[in-house]
Amino acid sequence: MKQVSKSIETNQEDPHARLEETVRKHMQHAFRRPIADHTKRAFAEVEQKIASRDRPLILDACCGTGDSSRKLAELHADHWVVGVDKSEHRLSRERVGKPLPNLILVRADLNDFYRLAATSGWKPAFHYILYPNPWPKAEHLGRRWHGAPVFPFIVKVGGQLEVRSNWKIYLQEFAAAIKIMGFVGKLEAYEPQSYLTLFEKKYHESRQDIWRFRVEL
Repeated sequence: MKQVSKSIETNQEDPHARLEETVRKHMQHAFRRPIADHTKRAFAEVEQKIASRDRPLILDACCGTGDSSRKLAELHADHWVVGVDKSEHRLSRERVGKPLPNLILVRADLNDFYRLAATSGWKPAFHYILYPNPWPKAEHLGRRWHGAPVFPFIVKVGGQLEVRSNWKIYLQEFAAAIKIMGFVGKLEAYEPQSYLTLFEKKYHESRQDIWRFRVEL
């Protein structure tokens, strides 16, 4: 039975009026929140693993149950694929499949993981943020990735960044925030031929529009 997904309910009709102010504030002021010890340990373990073999890197942020990371690892067998999510519960629900030697799933706070990756000089070939929580109420701009203090570090990590969402305003804001940081990407409607995430499958089967933003950082 197909799942029906509700459309985004929001009190915004356009990109947030305070987006530029927010992004520039985070560009000018360092993000000084202490990095959690558990994320430091997790990052160190990932660094040790990827140092064991020289491969290009794919970063799959907010990977949830890891389905997208597994599919990316199957598609790019010559790359390391690092899937990161803060939820141990979601990661524990990864579908059982054959072990993939190039797949690393890690539980970590991405607000910390991104800062460690940027400081360590990570330069992934591909960088995915697939269907992030849209936080659709206007007062929650600061919880969206482009409105958060960590955003400059996301940009610094770089790579060929692709963000997908079923809420166009989210990606319009993301594109505008990236432009403020000095880069120009492409926002377009997207018709998936296969599904990287369960969210993508659910939204598409519910006949919702799907959008993607891509930029080379």
